Order: sequence, then C-alpha cells, then structure tokens
Amino acid sequence: MCHVLIIEDEPLMAMDLEALLEQEGATSFSFAASQDEAVREALARKPDLITSDVTLTEGTGPLAVSIILDAIGPVPVIFITGTPEACEPRKPGCPILTKPFDRAAIVQAFHDLVPDA
Repeated sequence: MCHVLIIEDEPLMAMDLEALLEQEGATSFSFAASQDEAVREALARKPDLITSDVTLTEGTGPLAVSIILDAIGPVPVIFITGTPEACEPRKPGCPILTKPFDRAAIVQAFHDLVPDA
C-alpha cells in the first residue's frame, strides 16, 4: 500500500501524476490545490509520499510541506515545479524536478524514495 498526496493546482498535471505513479505502484491518492487543503488532506490520512508544486493559487507547496512534516513526522517529498528557485523552505533530501516534468525522472525519484512500492 502506498498513499500519495499530490499538491498541485493544475488538475491535468495532478491527473497525469496520478496515472504515472499508479503505474509505478502507488495504490491511493489524495489531492490538494492549496496550502490549507494540503495540510487538511495530510492530517486526515498520512501519505507515504508527497509530490508538490511550489506556487499554488493559495499559499505555497513548500510551506504546506513544512507544516505537514512538522505535524506528522518524516514523509518523502518530491517537488515538481516551474520555479525551482522559489522552493523554500525545503528539507534536505527532497528532490526538485522541473516542469514540464521528465516522466523517467519522476519514476526514478518515486522508486528511490518509496522502494517498497
């Protein structure tokens, strides 16, 4: 079982990530388009992996991730963004992949961070 929280305010991007990660072994998903929604989703069900955009319609992915990790403890994170320079705050070890994303890079990061998926 591998539950993924996808923090992404572009629905087509979120659906594309879901399809890709499902092919690679993720079994369930939660979605959030804003910082507050991301925190609510993570507190409702602890994810095994978080993928996060940086710039959201409300708030930021990095701040949402920071709040989530402070509340629930360590969870692997992959940032996927068109603005990698804005990816702060960020814990060490969280890869940053740029949009448009390279599917092979996401697959590799997923398996590196969640090897049992």
